[in-house]
Amino acid sequence: MDRSNWTSPLVGFVLLGLSAHPKLEKMFLVLILLMYLVILLGNGVLILVTILDSRLRTPMYFFLGNLSFLDICYTTSSVPLILDSFLTPRKTIPFSACAVQMFLSFAMGATECVLLGMMAFDRYVAICNPLRYPEVMSKAVYVPMAAGSWVAGSTSAMVQTSLAMRLPFCGDNVINHFTCEILAVLKLACADISINIISMAMANVIFLGIPVLFIFFSCVFIIATILKIPSAEGRKKAFSTCSAHLTVVVIFYGTILFMYGKPKSKDPLGADKQDVADKLTSLFYGVVTPMLNPIIYSLRNKDVKAAVRNLVTQKRFTW
Repeated sequence: MDRSNWTSPLVGFVLLGLSAHPKLEKMFLVLILLMYLVILLGNGVLILVTILDSRLRTPMYFFLGNLSFLDICYTTSSVPLILDSFLTPRKTIPFSACAVQMFLSFAMGATECVLLGMMAFDRYVAICNPLRYPEVMSKAVYVPMAAGSWVAGSTSAMVQTSLAMRLPFCGDNVINHFTCEILAVLKLACADISINIISMAMANVIFLGIPVLFIFFSCVFIIATILKIPSAEGRKKAFSTCSAHLTVVVIFYGTILFMYGKPKSKDPLGADKQDVADKLTSLFYGVVTPMLNPIIYSLRNKDVKAAVRNLVTQKRFTW
């Protein structure tokens, strides 16, 4: 292709969002703003109680605090941009800002994949090997596990973002998305993207395939162990400790598989409807899931509910 048609990196991109559907924009503007506030409040409270309540200073709640912080970072990297795109038709984003946003969203997503696998391992040890739990999941073990999740996710994001943003882009640089989603950006490239596709496939195996298999086998062993517990009360208590995590895993991975695994429509009209569906699915993945996480963990966990009540009571007496 003629290099004169390539776009300078300094020009940036145009985010299309839902500009073709103004009624949906108005509705989602209010809805997403409210959900973002719930995300900040819910995850912020979870982080606070896991730090302040001594009963929650365990590996499981340490991972939960990391998950809540991750959800806040992930939504903060994209939601303000989404809200701005609703207010500003055909929102323009600088090349550098697009790269930063792409890195943050990819890093948080990859980190959450690994972190959910770490949390599944924690539940496996707690239920299947309770006597060895303090030894296996000591602070010298679970802190590096969480740190490794962040390092792995950030490293993968750095590789994917560098490979994507080094490509030449041509045309009007309109990204048919709310944010600089990597697949939407790659569609604008004027060069061969086979290396990008291969690297993303490898990342999917590492950050999606392996954690899913790990979580699946952990669940099999956990369920087998729970069924061997003689008392119904014991089975109920053991299942309640991992049911919240299983719910979060199903919602998180189910949304990803639906978003990237379904076949693409070849019909132009169907493709347009599918674009809207893809955008709404990405909103669910990026906003609804982080909002549900603290609700699920607090509703299904007596320790978290007790810690929140104690925190509210202490604040009330302080005031």
